[in-house]
Amino acid sequence: MSVKKDQDGRRSVCVEVEVPGTPEQVWQAIATGPGISAWFVPTTVEGGVGGETTSDFGGGMVASAKITAFDAPHRFAAEAPGWAEGMPPFATEWTVEAKSGDTCIVRVVHSMFASTDDWDGQLEGTENGWPGYFEVLRRYLARFAGQRSAQVQTISMVSLEGPAAWTKLATAMHIEGDRGREVTIDIAPGVTLAGTLGRVASAGNQHTVVLELSSPCPGTVYGGAFPCGGTMVSLQTYLYGDSAESIARELGPVLQEWVNGLFPAGS
Repeated sequence: MSVKKDQDGRRSVCVEVEVPGTPEQVWQAIATGPGISAWFVPTTVEGGVGGETTSDFGGGMVASAKITAFDAPHRFAAEAPGWAEGMPPFATEWTVEAKSGDTCIVRVVHSMFASTDDWDGQLEGTENGWPGYFEVLRRYLARFAGQRSAQVQTISMVSLEGPAAWTKLATAMHIEGDRGREVTIDIAPGVTLAGTLGRVASAGNQHTVVLELSSPCPGTVYGGAFPCGGTMVSLQTYLYGDSAESIARELGPVLQEWVNGLFPAGS
């Protein structure tokens, strides 16, 4: 992976994934608030061109962007101000390309204009974050598209270095062995997360896992340790089905308490 640098100063990264579904089904997942919230972070999409997207990453981290293109079901683009002092505007473009057999290629391009390499790390960090979320997207479209969904965001900022934080989280989650292994995590008395081990990966300073959830209801857990002005330990739990919202309300505080126990304040 590397940043592409054009002569006009544009710098960009591109990530793509093949997913099941028609262009219309995929568009619902990548260009509407309910669709995006079902596999990424809670998001609203208001209006077409000139409107705004707002994404809540948890822990008070909220990002908004102005919609610059909205051509359903093929192309969706938005531009956000830089989130650090001196950072240039950050553009994101999504495209959906139909393939044979009711599958599509979803492609996301992030770009900015800069005269130095100072912000290339921001592009690379964003690029590294997509493969895990795309695993959640692919599973959502294959198994849960159109179902009611709810999400539990669990975040802890820690002073541990990323590898040490990841080792502690992975041990507590019993993340070992091959993909497809059954995993059971006792969160609290009578509260269990159970499922099948999916993708486990490291990219740059990010260490992540995907758990294909069967209990307390069907869903997906995407967790890991991420660089974020220190280290952010995050578990994003996506629940699907008619009971998803009620289960999320009960699970949220319990899961946050479990993570806080693993990583006490100041750890």
